[in-house]
Amino acid sequence: MSRRPNALPRRHREGFILVTVLWMLGALAALVSVYTAYISDTAMAAAVRDDGLAADGLFTAGIEMAALQLVSAPKDKRPLQGSVSFSLGEARITADFRNEAARIDLNTAEPGLLAALFTALGAEADASKAYAARIAAWRSPQQGAGSEAEAAVYRAAGLGYGPRGGPFVHPDELWLVAGLPAARVEAALPHLTVYSGGAEPSASVADPLVLAALDLSKTPTSRTPAGAGAQASAPPAGSASDAVRISISVHLRDGEPRRAKAVILVRDFGDDPYRVLSWRDDMNHQPALRAEPSR
Repeated sequence: MSRRPNALPRRHREGFILVTVLWMLGALAALVSVYTAYISDTAMAAAVRDDGLAADGLFTAGIEMAALQLVSAPKDKRPLQGSVSFSLGEARITADFRNEAARIDLNTAEPGLLAALFTALGAEADASKAYAARIAAWRSPQQGAGSEAEAAVYRAAGLGYGPRGGPFVHPDELWLVAGLPAARVEAALPHLTVYSGGAEPSASVADPLVLAALDLSKTPTSRTPAGAGAQASAPPAGSASDAVRISISVHLRDGEPRRAKAVILVRDFGDDPYRVLSWRDDMNHQPALRAEPSR
């Protein structure tokens, strides 16, 4: 019996089938590898997301516990600083709090105190006074020739805006003030606030650098006329504030700490004993404002 011209020998057909099967097995193995990697990445992403959600809830718990320490005492006997630590499940939470009167308020401090802060940070006296004047001009209503002169400073710096002409809304707004070196702004920000409302910080909770600025501001050469560039309605110097800064540290099962900072206002808001004024955490960090020359 004659063989068809296009028919392959048996061993050739078997070899062709074997190659096809091996190719299919290889493709399936690659598919399984890709799927395994996808499942693994998805599981890791879900775990990170779950940890993030857990940390958010634990941050809130830290704020609640710190607020409890404050509202459980009469207002005139509230602690100006303190710490609370507790565990929830496998997590360990620590919340350190300090009255915001520990910082110098950008909106209510006299220019002499602001200048003293920059001097305490290492700036020359004349430069410190110039920085303080720029800050006072930013927060002061702009009128007449003074307004135009101040706007000219910003134009000369290549900025597409002028002074706010009103209170600072956030300490990071200091980055937008013309004429302040970035290094000085960065060094000053940990000692500044917009939430205390006091003409002077409270010496009982202020850090050493703020205390040094207070001392410098009281020397005859650094004094400024009463009320110059400051809010007339500011509370008495050195009094405690209703605003409190809280630093929360959360340790989850992976051992990596998550951190957040919040400023709360402790008052009777009806159903709520406090309100959050500011919030920043290491997972959803709010970038600082920085001045950029106009293009």
